[in-house]
Amino acid sequence: MTAGRFDRPELATLWAELRRRFENTDGRVSRVRLRGLQPSERAALADLLGLAYTPDPEVTVSVPVLDTILLAATSGLDTRGVVEAIGGPLTSRVEQRRQHAAERAALWQWAREHPTVLAEPALLAWLDRVRAGGLVAGDTSATRTLLEQAFEVLAALPVTGEPLAVLAARLTGDSHALDEDSRLGKVVLRALAVLRDEDTPSDAESRRRLWEHSGVACDELSTSVLVAGMRPAGDGPLARGLGTWADAGEASAVTLAQLNRHPVGRLQGPVFVVENPAVMAVALQRFGAACPPLICVAGWPSTAAIVLLRKIAATGAKLRYHGDVDGEGLRIAAHVMSKTGAQPWLLHAEDYRGAVPDAGPPAGRVDDTPWDPRLAEAVRAHGIALLEEVVVDSLLADMGAHIDARDMEMTGMRPGEGQGPGKGVR
Repeated sequence: MTAGRFDRPELATLWAELRRRFENTDGRVSRVRLRGLQPSERAALADLLGLAYTPDPEVTVSVPVLDTILLAATSGLDTRGVVEAIGGPLTSRVEQRRQHAAERAALWQWAREHPTVLAEPALLAWLDRVRAGGLVAGDTSATRTLLEQAFEVLAALPVTGEPLAVLAARLTGDSHALDEDSRLGKVVLRALAVLRDEDTPSDAESRRRLWEHSGVACDELSTSVLVAGMRPAGDGPLARGLGTWADAGEASAVTLAQLNRHPVGRLQGPVFVVENPAVMAVALQRFGAACPPLICVAGWPSTAAIVLLRKIAATGAKLRYHGDVDGEGLRIAAHVMSKTGAQPWLLHAEDYRGAVPDAGPPAGRVDDTPWDPRLAEAVRAHGIALLEEVVVDSLLADMGAHIDARDMEMTGMRPGEGQGPGKGVR
């Protein structure tokens, strides 16, 4: 006898519950509980089990007992076999869950090891938030596609005044892909906010400001960067203007418009980059017209700052970066280095340990420092910020080592003056 005689509407609830349990417990089922049975279903169940009474609307059915009955009635089909004969092969939901769990784990491992995240570990907090929000439509493939697009946008930033719709079309083929109501736009803005340790933007003004910080549809004239000691080769307007102010021992502001329209020209020797304008002011007081090439990003770098640093690096000049050694300062350092290829300048664990005061402002949240993991560990252990102004003498001493004889004559400096023992660019 086949299982066909058991494929009755009155027994459908029994077979459906058995299928659910088999698929969700990897086949290991000893009993099933049925609830809300109608009179016809209860009568059919009594007939199947050979009961002398009609069971209650809620009843427990023993699978081993059902196996014995079905094996005798079908000449070889147990409960599992009958369920498959009626409804088709069973699918192991347990195995599916294992596979989905493995796929999700692989997805987030890939994301955490993406070069963009390794370069700026602050993005790990962003990934945690994306993960907490769940997969896109529950699909690891769709989520990976979204993250790949987000990484591509983050790698392309900052841009030089490109409208948001143009940026979106260039990177994704869809001019609306980065709109405020798009999934990708929200994910990228959340990443930009995390990098700056800000709240996720909740209104149009805060969203516009975050995009402008990354050079999207920004004002080319008001976006600028402060420089000193810059004497690039060439006779273009920008090169001549920078050289004039450098010879005068003065700082000058370079706008994004100037950088977009005129070449910078090659620079000799290392180019020093600092976070705080006060350091540049002290350097100009100390060196005057002999000041080595110096750029100040003034906190989170403007688009003009990143563009200038990239243009300088493209000429072959070496960039050396220093900033505040606290949570935000280290995030800025990671950002500048990842976007421009700058190298750390007196910004290692031994530099911090040798200069950190016994007391001072708290360091705040400290993310990993890819260029020297020991630095983040040391800052977390001390918990004290080492502001750039505190180590300005060490910075000036190292800069002084790169002033050539002609510049010394211009300022009356003697060889070796302004250089501290054991100081140098690492």
